Amino acid sequence: MLEIQQLGMSFGGVHALSGVSLAINSGRIYGLIGPNGAGKSTAINAITGTIVPTSGRILWHGKDVARWPQHRRARSGLARTFQNLALFHKLSVRENVTCGAIHAHDDSSLRGVVDTALDAFGLAQIADEPVNVLSLGTRKRVEMARATVANPKLLLLDEPAAGLTGSEIAEFSHRMREFRDQGGAVLLVEHDMSLVMTLCEHLFVLDFGKLIAAGTPDEVRANPAVQAAYFGAGDEQQH
Repeated sequence: MLEIQQLGMSFGGVHALSGVSLAINSGRIYGLIGPNGAGKSTAINAITGTIVPTSGRILWHGKDVARWPQHRRARSGLARTFQNLALFHKLSVRENVTCGAIHAHDDSSLRGVVDTALDAFGLAQIADEPVNVLSLGTRKRVEMARATVANPKLLLLDEPAAGLTGSEIAEFSHRMREFRDQGGAVLLVEHDMSLVMTLCEHLFVLDFGKLIAAGTPDEVRANPAVQAAYFGAGDEQQH
């Protein structure tokens, strides 16, 4: 589905990503982890088109999309959420979710699709509320609804569990497994290691912009390089 080949991203003299290669297949949930400043959000930004990589290839179903604009990638099945929420704060919940569905559905089915998403994420009762009056956890659900309503093939999620309650995290995990079982793939950046280790089936580990390990959660947990770079780094926030 997605293959990253020798991806590099430099900001001036800072190498945020250096020669990162990884592959993602349909029907699986992946985690992208690493200590603070490892390059995780940079990788998602490059894959989805927020930034243009300095070097390397991003193959999406065999096509190099590294220079495609964001809207073209979205239409092809790439959807994301943001570490710092990227909602239209003066618009309502319904209007925000509708923005994610416009390019994927025709006018006749649009409202029904949006209503289904609002129901699925427990947002129907507040559909007409502006998002700027909502709690962080609720706004996270709005962004998730907006991402999933576009019929994506791959969801790239940047710290989606931050601000969620225990029950909301359980519901999020359930929905991601449903999405996987329907043939979709998930790439999750998350600092909640309990969630990562129970939800993800395969992990990629970045440190200083380089891929230092990949494998199952158990394999990664036992990797000395990972222990030194990440698990021994304390309770750091990821960026």
